[in-house]
Amino acid sequence: MAFVTRQFVRSMSSSSSASAAAKKILIKHVTVIGGGLMGAGIAQVAAATGHTVVLVDQTEDILAKSKKGIEESLKRMAKKKFTENPKAADEFVEKTLSSLSTSTDAASVVHSTDLVVEAIVENLKLKNELFQRLDKFAAEHTIFASNTSSLQITNIANATTRQDRFAGLHFFNPVPMMKLVEDTPGFIVNRLLVPYLIEAIRLHERGDASKEDIDTAMKLGAGYPMGPFELLDYVGLDTTKFILDGWHEMDPENPLFQPSPSMNNLVAQKKLGKKTGEGFYKYK
Repeated sequence: MAFVTRQFVRSMSSSSSASAAAKKILIKHVTVIGGGLMGAGIAQVAAATGHTVVLVDQTEDILAKSKKGIEESLKRMAKKKFTENPKAADEFVEKTLSSLSTSTDAASVVHSTDLVVEAIVENLKLKNELFQRLDKFAAEHTIFASNTSSLQITNIANATTRQDRFAGLHFFNPVPMMKLVEDTPGFIVNRLLVPYLIEAIRLHERGDASKEDIDTAMKLGAGYPMGPFELLDYVGLDTTKFILDGWHEMDPENPLFQPSPSMNNLVAQKKLGKKTGEGFYKYK
């Protein structure tokens, strides 16, 4: 996405104009909905590249945790970026944080934003309800974008009246470190990644190998920085389940999209991975 490196100008057709003339929108103000790992990361990147950012979530506690995580991430980045200039590092962190504010009321902030990026749970009904509500309050020029990793953008955009100002922007975690942003149909990475992760679970369910051996094999044999079970816990088992359930609903006969009993069981027990302290592995 353009704001990963700079503010960007986007050409788009004005739906209120009878002519097909395009008008240019300079993205200065960004609203990010969802204060989890992805939302916080997107907010950090936007603020660090000169945008005024509002991060929105349901409670002040969630937002306080998000902002603390952003500050810690910025300090780590600044330390690497300004190795020999601690003063510049401090200024970078301070300037970025000064561009970031938080709110628990999305409707009250979207009226003055240029871009809304949604990064909530991977559930079509919830996303549609959110965008349908925000559509009533956002300015006409405001562009909506979803960070969905699996749902069809058209199905989300149809909940609004701005299909011509709706985009898919799938960031990767951790957002400040990952250079790839997908904005094309099909979400190439997840379409390949999720079946791989689920097949790793099935190997374990069949008793073919332990989860530790599977993780070690993929790290040593394929050169991956994390094994599939480590990655599942890092991403969140609930997130992976939402993706798989959505694909299974659309294509129930596809063997790649069949539900995983062990993952479903862990999600039912609220063992979602690192964020809850336990998933396929336990975390202190």
